[in-house]
Amino acid sequence: MFNGTFTALITPMTGDGDLDRPGLEQLVEFQIAGNISGLVIAGTTGESPTLAWEEHCELIDRVCRLVAGRCAVIAGTGSNSTSEALAASEHAAGAGADGLLLVDPYYNGPSSLEIRREYLEPVASRFPELQVIPYLVPGRTGTALLPEDLAILADRCVNVRTVKEATGDPQNAARIRQLCGPDFTILSGDDDRTLAMIADPSIAAAGAISVWSNLFPGPLQQMTDSALTGDTESAHRRVDALAPLLASVHVQTVEPSTHGPVQCKARSPLPVKTLMHLLGLPSGPCRRPLGRMTRAGLQSLIDATRQVHATDPTLFSPIIDFFAIDVEARLADAALADQFTYAAYEAELLTA
Repeated sequence: MFNGTFTALITPMTGDGDLDRPGLEQLVEFQIAGNISGLVIAGTTGESPTLAWEEHCELIDRVCRLVAGRCAVIAGTGSNSTSEALAASEHAAGAGADGLLLVDPYYNGPSSLEIRREYLEPVASRFPELQVIPYLVPGRTGTALLPEDLAILADRCVNVRTVKEATGDPQNAARIRQLCGPDFTILSGDDDRTLAMIADPSIAAAGAISVWSNLFPGPLQQMTDSALTGDTESAHRRVDALAPLLASVHVQTVEPSTHGPVQCKARSPLPVKTLMHLLGLPSGPCRRPLGRMTRAGLQSLIDATRQVHATDPTLFSPIIDFFAIDVEARLADAALADQFTYAAYEAELLTA
């Protein structure tokens, strides 16, 4: 059973867009030092849509070797092609992964029945020794495995005992619990909903697959542990302190242009990678078509980070100690921040 906090690890890149292999090793060791329950490698937070399959497989190989049993390793092997998912899962099984995370197929939009019969069942049947974790995120994929089909899948496949639930709908999560029973594991896929999903007896989540644990593995693992053992006061204290960032997995702003105001949404993993890059962690840029945040978007993220720091500066102590960085100085460096934004492009829009 996968209980606790599992970090959806970002994929660190060099400035020219190659994999940052030394940076990856640093990030893995930082996570393990934070006593994280496990790592999700080459998932969507790790920019799987823009990874070549050779890179995808290399990441899983490297992390399985680096971890060497010190925490669980879940390989992101989902695709909108079942044949690709099967090939990636076969590689992950050989590399020594403990589980497979399969995002609902995006764009081609199979029905819930098709997701179960033509995608998840073939993978679960081919690899009975591995836990297969469906990932429900209709806001990103445009489709979703329904609770009823998940329950049928769990009845038929003994290795489907966990789901990553990121629908944003508590009723959907509660329906999963009702149909799949008390021993089925529900993991939150939304950092700002994790504590509520654990505390709600109709959901009874067992933890999270987290984006912000890239920066705060120890505090978020402690929050989950506290919530699962009934220490709600400690869990709420952690969540309340981190709340400004937990709500900033995506950052939306309204930007000016010569044709009027336009909405701009920086979607995960862009905000977390940008903040990590700004703070001096091995992150690097996102791969195209993801690019940079706007100046206003990054400023809102910096403001949220400062608010968290002001509430509880000890949350940043592991980052400061492990990476030898000055968090306050880097947050205050406006020239540095501009390097990670479309500042020059925005000026061009306003003067065109």
